[in-house]
Amino acid sequence: MAVRKINIDDSEISVIFGLHDEDYICLTDMVKAGDNSDRTNIVIQNWMRRKDTISYLGVWENLHNPDFKSIEIDAIKNASGTNRFILTAKEWIERTGAIGIIAKSGRYGGTYAHKDIAYHFGMWLSLEFNLPVVKEFQRLKEEEQKALGWSAKRELASVETLKYLTRYSNNLISFSPIQSIDKSQANINGEWLYRNYVYDAATA
Repeated sequence: MAVRKINIDDSEISVIFGLHDEDYICLTDMVKAGDNSDRTNIVIQNWMRRKDTISYLGVWENLHNPDFKSIEIDAIKNASGTNRFILTAKEWIERTGAIGIIAKSGRYGGTYAHKDIAYHFGMWLSLEFNLPVVKEFQRLKEEEQKALGWSAKRELASVETLKYLTRYSNNLISFSPIQSIDKSQANINGEWLYRNYVYDAATA
């Protein structure tokens, strides 16, 4: 799990990559950047208390969350028709077992939502603001995928090197004073082991 930042009009919005193998965008930061409001919780609650929001969240959870308590949806919808109805992210999570929205404390704290839900929130908050958010998130996602691709290639190369050294050591076993290959050592320092085997073969 990694936390990155996207910049919209000199405002930073936190993005969590790899949470439940998905990406989450900070709604709290979106309010600060797009609405210029410090009353972030109130703005998010106003969005969550809407029937269309509750319906959207319910559909998303039913598609992605096998443990979602969909039976709670009707009760929440019925209550949403009253003026005194309030729905916080924490209450939504506790009542339904939702995973599309999370309330995070501490560093990078705030209310986060899966990118699908964050886009829905952004459209409600401001269409003009939401489009740059989507564009910047996609750009950051592409950078993250490129970085992961490079890391995966490096890991694959390490595995292939270990396989090669294992085969090479078996061929040199009768000539080398090193009688067995230590795979953990090869993984940590394959280059050292390779040089030693080449040296042993040349001097045997």
